[in-house]
Amino acid sequence: MKRFSIDTLGCKVNQYESQQIRELLERLGLEKVQTADRVNLAIVNTCCVTHTASAKSRQYIRKAQRQNPDATVVVCGCLPTVQLGELNGLGKNICIIRERYAIAEVLSSIVTGRPTKSNLNFENKLVCKSELPSLTSFKGHTRAFLKVQDGCDGYCSYCIVPKTRPVIYSKPVEQVLREAQTLVEAGHKEIVVTGVFLGAYGQKTVRRKNRPDSRNDKLAELLDKMAQIPNLARIRLSSLEPADVTPRLIDTFCKNRNIMPHLHLSLQSGSDSILKKMLRQYTVEEFREKVDLIKSRLDRPAITTDIIVGFPGETDSDFKQTVDLAGDTGFAKMHIFSFSPRKGTAAASMPDKVDNKVIKKRAQIMRDLGTELGISYRQQFIGETTSILVENHNGQACGRSERYFMVYLEQIENIPKQNEVVNVKMIKNRVDGLIGQI
Repeated sequence: MKRFSIDTLGCKVNQYESQQIRELLERLGLEKVQTADRVNLAIVNTCCVTHTASAKSRQYIRKAQRQNPDATVVVCGCLPTVQLGELNGLGKNICIIRERYAIAEVLSSIVTGRPTKSNLNFENKLVCKSELPSLTSFKGHTRAFLKVQDGCDGYCSYCIVPKTRPVIYSKPVEQVLREAQTLVEAGHKEIVVTGVFLGAYGQKTVRRKNRPDSRNDKLAELLDKMAQIPNLARIRLSSLEPADVTPRLIDTFCKNRNIMPHLHLSLQSGSDSILKKMLRQYTVEEFREKVDLIKSRLDRPAITTDIIVGFPGETDSDFKQTVDLAGDTGFAKMHIFSFSPRKGTAAASMPDKVDNKVIKKRAQIMRDLGTELGISYRQQFIGETTSILVENHNGQACGRSERYFMVYLEQIENIPKQNEVVNVKMIKNRVDGLIGQI
């Protein structure tokens, strides 16, 4: 067994874990190749946060089987953990890993041909304690993701994640710092700190009412230490909830210039009645207060968000409140999701379903608003200079600015190399970002 491929679906946490799998298999002597090539071992790291994600995961599994009929296809990630019958009938040469902590032991067993210590049956529930390695590089990517937290027991009514990742875990501070230092030494200039519920870093539960102190400054303390790592040019955070934004966290942003002025605050709805049905841990007023705090301390911060439209019981008035809140906030970017019932969640059986045509119309209204707000937010930077981390998109040199929006470089003879941090003057706005000059 010499060659392997990995297909990854879903969030930054899944992408991080795929890199861990890559490092494990490379240490065992295998070579990673593109998924279109013939391999001996095909990994599909699945997502199941929506029915669409589950269906796409199954498509990738079947594609791997077709392309590599003699290979072992390993199915891991979130989809096998919920066991809702969505992986039935996949045929032969399939290894379904239902327990995350079994991944390292099972893969080692497949590669070496030695039985696992637990004498595991691939089709049964797997129980062992092997762990995947810390990362030494985020191969194939300019920015590196670093998972510092895992698990959620929040049980928002629309979300399957607490069933796929029920164990709450925070990586020890010293381990995070060592891994971050190693990633910087590998050449990564930007690290995105991520977790399933990042704001619960250092806590045993994501439910604030169940903590001794609802306020959590553990994340701020971690970031303060990470910011001191030599040659770490940029630190960026993945998604937070409003209550995760504490004065201490904002102090840390202000103190450390290498923490980017960009916060992704997951809103979901601008209606208190819908937020209550969703079992979210904040109100509209609390969301507004956190936005005001951020804007009062940071220079024109980028605030991005997620919004679900068409949640059961969402009226025209509820939707209008979401539109109004989005406009008042001036989001730099919005990710819009049309509600679809996810089997295994409370929302799947809720009454007062919203008509699909209405959902589609509302989603388009929000996407149009998101485009308008994004253009408006970026316009204020025309004529100013920012730094970008150079990437390549469809043959054009570009890069994320400090405030996350993309800056596309005018064509010049000496294009900067990928992974360089360069200063650019922003000269023109467009729908998907800004045009900049070196």
